[in-house]
Amino acid sequence: MLPPIASNFVAGEDAATAIDHVRDCNDDGVSAILNLLGEHYDRRAPADADARAYMDLIRDIDAAGVDACVSVKPSQIGLDVGDDAFRENLASIVEVGQEHDCFVWVDMEDHTTTDVTLDAFEEHARETDGDVGVCIQANLKRTAEDIERLAKLPGKVRLVKGAYDEPKSVAHKGSEDVDTAYRDLLEYAFEEFEDGVAVGSHDPAMLDYAADLNEEYGTPYEVQMLMGVRESAQRELAADGVPTYQYVPYGNKWFSYFYRRIRERKSNALFALRAVIGR
Repeated sequence: MLPPIASNFVAGEDAATAIDHVRDCNDDGVSAILNLLGEHYDRRAPADADARAYMDLIRDIDAAGVDACVSVKPSQIGLDVGDDAFRENLASIVEVGQEHDCFVWVDMEDHTTTDVTLDAFEEHARETDGDVGVCIQANLKRTAEDIERLAKLPGKVRLVKGAYDEPKSVAHKGSEDVDTAYRDLLEYAFEEFEDGVAVGSHDPAMLDYAADLNEEYGTPYEVQMLMGVRESAQRELAADGVPTYQYVPYGNKWFSYFYRRIRERKSNALFALRAVIGR
């Protein structure tokens, strides 16, 4: 059983409990992105097992009739084992997603995984005519070039500020620099993307800016936020007609999920506390 602090941010330890949480989200007009917790497997067996769990999850989503999709981490489905393991497992997940009309997101991890992740996304974006999505991080200096490549592809792109503590050589380090990069990337996306923009942010200023860009360019967009963070704002956005998705993690690896977030940036611990208090 999850402790109270964890249950604010993790939907439970099994898929059935997570899908029950999705139903509650849907009742409030909020869609869901389900993520089975797990990452950085250096053996093929657990990577394959989680890939199969995602395929079962997609089937469960279809059977339950809930408004949800899935998001997978490359290192969870084999990237640390090898590129082939990652690509094979992702291909199997996307195939089942196609069979059950379930959108598949590919999360982005640290900067060393960017190229292989974007290459895999491009392959499946073209094969499925856009039924997959990928996350890109504004704090990485390379993202200004990556987004130009992505604008030419079908599929969705989720723009986030970035949670990994990357080296200064590859990343913007100051919050003002990251905010400036996020705004620039957001404007480019609204101007150039045909399949819409996924705004992955809890920052009210960025959400307001996205709304302004939507009014200016007419580009459709959606907002994506974490479970347990500004949930009242999620419901308000959905009520205002903005497609809103809650990123819903679940699974028995919930402790690692919190430890990683706190380890990456000390501010994450304070952010989580504020989220609970101000929820």
